[in-house]
Amino acid sequence: MDTPCLRQAGIITEENRMGKLLYEDLTYKIIGAAFEVHKELGPGYLESVYEEALCYELDKNRILYQKQVELDVRYKDVVFERRFRADILIEEKVLVENKAVKALTKQDEAQLLNYLKTTQLKVGLLFNFGSSKLEKIRMIL
Repeated sequence: MDTPCLRQAGIITEENRMGKLLYEDLTYKIIGAAFEVHKELGPGYLESVYEEALCYELDKNRILYQKQVELDVRYKDVVFERRFRADILIEEKVLVENKAVKALTKQDEAQLLNYLKTTQLKVGLLFNFGSSKLEKIRMIL
């Protein structure tokens, strides 16, 4: 999603605005799997149900992932003892954060952005399975 707000934050790079996305094939498959989950289940389940269904689709598509993986929180030259738990980390490249709410908020977007910054990963996907249509946001640092 190439919005002015994301462009100003430096999330969308020049290369991305020209049409080439980092890990484009992989993120396309992940988004397709999320659409399949939403099509099958619709809104109304807990986030954990959507996570299990998405992992089923990732397995079916032979996409390697880890779920509920603990990742370091970095601040300057320090790695904190406290870690955060990512919903799904795909092929050590793409961080996926799942929600099951009426609508995504700026706080949800900020959470994913902060996770990307602190892990030094470059690509994140934010899915909301709780609305009538699947909401998705792709962030690229």
